[in-house]
Amino acid sequence: MADALALFTSIGLSEQKAKETLKNEGLSSSLKEAITQAQHVRGASGVDKAMGTLLYSMASRLKDTKRLAFLSDSIAQCKICTELQLAAALEFVKSHPQDPINQREFEEACGVGVVITPEQIEDAVEKVIKKHKEQLLKERYHFNMGLLMGEARASLKWADGKVIKNEVDMQVLHLLGPKTEADLEKKAKPQKAKVTENEAKGKKEEVAVNGEVMAGEGKSLMEQLRGEALKFHKPGENYKTEGYVVTPNTMNLLKKHMEITGGQIRTRFPPEPNGILHIGHAKAINFNFGYAKANNGICFLRYDDTNPEKEEEKYFTAIKDMVEWLGYKPYTVTHASDNFQELYDLAVDLIRRGHAYVCHQRGEELKGHNVPPSPWRDRPIEESLVLFERMKKGLFAEGEVTLRMKMVMEDGKMDPVAYRIKYTPHHRTGDEWCIYPTYDYTHCLCDSIENITHSLCTKEFQARRSSYFWLCNALDVYCPVQWEYGRLNLTYTVVSKRKIIKLVETGVVRDWDDPRLFTLTALRRRGFPPEAINNFCARVGVTVSQTTTEPHLLESCVRDVLNDSATRAMAVLEPLKVTITNLSENSKTDVRVPDFPANEAKGSHVVPFTRTIFIEQSDFREVMEKGYKRLTPEQPVGLRHAGYVISVQKVIKDAQGKVVELEVSCCSSETAEKPKAFIHWVSQPLKCEVRLYERLFLHKHPEDPSEVPNGFLSDINPNSMQTISSALVDTSVKGAKVFDKFQFERVGYFSVDPDSTADKLVFNRTVTLKEDPGKI
Repeated sequence: MADALALFTSIGLSEQKAKETLKNEGLSSSLKEAITQAQHVRGASGVDKAMGTLLYSMASRLKDTKRLAFLSDSIAQCKICTELQLAAALEFVKSHPQDPINQREFEEACGVGVVITPEQIEDAVEKVIKKHKEQLLKERYHFNMGLLMGEARASLKWADGKVIKNEVDMQVLHLLGPKTEADLEKKAKPQKAKVTENEAKGKKEEVAVNGEVMAGEGKSLMEQLRGEALKFHKPGENYKTEGYVVTPNTMNLLKKHMEITGGQIRTRFPPEPNGILHIGHAKAINFNFGYAKANNGICFLRYDDTNPEKEEEKYFTAIKDMVEWLGYKPYTVTHASDNFQELYDLAVDLIRRGHAYVCHQRGEELKGHNVPPSPWRDRPIEESLVLFERMKKGLFAEGEVTLRMKMVMEDGKMDPVAYRIKYTPHHRTGDEWCIYPTYDYTHCLCDSIENITHSLCTKEFQARRSSYFWLCNALDVYCPVQWEYGRLNLTYTVVSKRKIIKLVETGVVRDWDDPRLFTLTALRRRGFPPEAINNFCARVGVTVSQTTTEPHLLESCVRDVLNDSATRAMAVLEPLKVTITNLSENSKTDVRVPDFPANEAKGSHVVPFTRTIFIEQSDFREVMEKGYKRLTPEQPVGLRHAGYVISVQKVIKDAQGKVVELEVSCCSSETAEKPKAFIHWVSQPLKCEVRLYERLFLHKHPEDPSEVPNGFLSDINPNSMQTISSALVDTSVKGAKVFDKFQFERVGYFSVDPDSTADKLVFNRTVTLKEDPGKI
């Protein structure tokens, strides 16, 4: 410890900095090696503070330590003398992972031996100042001097930045003279142009298709995914990714990969076909398909169908439907099972290379951490090959043997299983196979077979990144790069397949598409537009951190889209009959109602207006209350779109004293005093069923034992669904198709449910309107 401290302080580190460095085992080991190498070249006392600073900077930034001696030599031999040259040197070794390094190319890339004379710097600065002279004389010292520095440095890449700055300062002083009082005053900031209310509203109401436009909430999804935005590697430059393992054959494999793909970005969305996609998958779909789309690439839809026990045709179909519903078209649809023979052949090769073995430990023995090493780990290769062939022929019972890979995963799990036995017919291959590959074995190899460039996974797969690289390299096949992003979680819901099945089995919900769930089929049935879901994913952003979001943020995106796209109609959920006494029995007029009152140019529809209308029960109060603005015996109210104001003449009640009918008189709204409110109404309406939904769970985190000790099934909201079987809706909705969307004025946004029949429409409330909850 004392020796290392003395070594570090000998190159100019302060004692405190040296002690901090010693706490970092990796850095202190690299720095010791770098100093020792430099002293070998220059002698024990030949490493001065300037050289020491470069050695420290190099040791702390270098990822590939096999280049440490080479770079230490370059610094010690004074080939690398500045931070600028060091940055170029680090970039060069990162871009050239294979030996040997071409010394001439390295020195050229790092400016070795390039001498910049004071005269060159003086000339370069003079040219830049001449170019901007007019603006300099006008703005004087308020001019952006950084611009002069930047342009001068661009023309003299290897010049010392401090020398350039001194030259710029001197020439500017010579041109402008000393600073005056006016020069010392702060430059006034330009005033921002005021945005009118309409402009602001217009910006807010922009909506997105596939994330291409975002509603004033920052960057669109496509902007977030385009080009350099994510700092992902470029196709063919996999080796520049931290942690990527370079083998002697890596560059050849990458060359072949580039010949096949032409440098095109390739991603894949790889769901298991054993359940319905949920809101978290929407982010994965947008990320995988969106990243490819934003960068002119392609995305595969690949079914990870390696578990025959849980796969059903309905899941294959529903997954593809949901991807296309969100607006994405797969380049092609593939299956892990397409590659079963190739995967098997690769497993045989893995055994031959000594990286896999057949193991007889049972499944229960392999569960958890600190699993004892397998006694069969070092069995002869030939023995494992024979036993693996016997596994394939069905000569063992399920669970009796597995094929395991000789590796330790990042989470400490040792020798993950590559193949297991399952005597269940496969959805696509029937009884052809009785051994099936696991995710840990299949995933990276299918990516390799399909020449995927960016394998995008959620954060929980980060622990499998090293095994991903290991397996491709152990088999000497093309190795893509795995990148992780944060999962998207919502409060007040569960998305686990096992838990949704439990909700269905116990009758809490009707099926996977019950509108109270957050599966994509459920959201579609509830009436959520796909653009709104894509916008929501864009607002959440492409984050690496785990995101837990409230449902109201998703609902806000839904309202933004439906406000512009859902045709207006009038519906009364709890009807109260109103007879207009001063209209004749046969009175009937047509009232034209705009489809979008804020933009009447978008069309209109006609509804009848007769002597009998229906209003909401809540729009009438027999006893006037302070602040109440709608109909009372003393207070008239306007009828939306009809051009009438009605006043109560008589209140009719049933035997229990409940108000069942109002008799009113009407007059033209042009002649009447302007009422305090206008209400919606229906006349000669259609009877329909309306389903109102609330949150399915009472607590934010129904799966958290600290919030819900008795488990998620004990947290069901008893009022999560209310069915109104005799609601009334105006005739404009007649003939509406399943999933058609409407705004029922003053009530909410609604969508036509698949349960609808020719005789009776069924509507699901998608979301409520944005109204002040305190309004009465």
